[in-house]
Amino acid sequence: MSHPKIPLAAIIGHPVAHSKSPKLHGYWLKEHGLEGHYVPIDVAPENLEAVLRMMPKMGYVGANVTIPHKERALEIADQVTDRATLIGAANTLIFLEDGKILADNTDGYGFIQNLRNGAPDWDPTAGAAVVLGAGGAARAVLASLLDVGVPEILLSNRTRARAEQLRDDFGARIKVIEWVQAGNVMEDGATVVNTTSLGMTGKPELRVPLDGLNADAVVTDLVYTPLMTNFLETAQAKGCTTVDGLGMLLHQAVPGFERWFGPRPEVTDDVRKVMLR
Repeated sequence: MSHPKIPLAAIIGHPVAHSKSPKLHGYWLKEHGLEGHYVPIDVAPENLEAVLRMMPKMGYVGANVTIPHKERALEIADQVTDRATLIGAANTLIFLEDGKILADNTDGYGFIQNLRNGAPDWDPTAGAAVVLGAGGAARAVLASLLDVGVPEILLSNRTRARAEQLRDDFGARIKVIEWVQAGNVMEDGATVVNTTSLGMTGKPELRVPLDGLNADAVVTDLVYTPLMTNFLETAQAKGCTTVDGLGMLLHQAVPGFERWFGPRPEVTDDVRKVMLR
């Protein structure tokens, strides 16, 4: 008797042992009663292309890519979605029937879904967004905020040149604010986002003053270790609606899982609990 092929997917990074993605996809595979595996693969940058070209031949249906491979994966891919092109990085790869690689980016999707889930009354058009940081994650956040109709983005980064580069890439709705002045524009933010790693366990604290925060602002942090950062605690004490960063990780995984394994998984409280263990 012939056996069906068991679909394989992976997360590729360097390092990658810390990734929570195998736990997440493993949970969903089990929940849906699927024969399939999702594994972490540590690949050095110089081997990335060779590994990606080999994976479809080994039965892999797709992969996530994380630091430091997100930009390079985009260059290697045979086809690229519009949103991955706009963000300038890929996080989700789909291996097509003919072995070709399709690159997508679901980080912006995950970011918006997390906000809508954690703050159901959030209205992106209510006013400006204040975004801290200008790294890879910031690109996905900016693209998705502009896409859902945020009228203006006040962008601040420790290195001003990186923020200016994003303004050049994303256009006139982005206004660059000096890092030392970031606290002064908090009162203008209907949505406030920390995309930096500041405040993460083992990293320095985020020192931007939050005194000016509006109580009706929606405040979110991409950091999820700890789940409740000082940034979110301060915002909560001001009466703001706060959304932690774990949901972005969970929601960005949904489209990939669906493409690779079939069913569209749900982001539930049970999933969150499993991921926090």
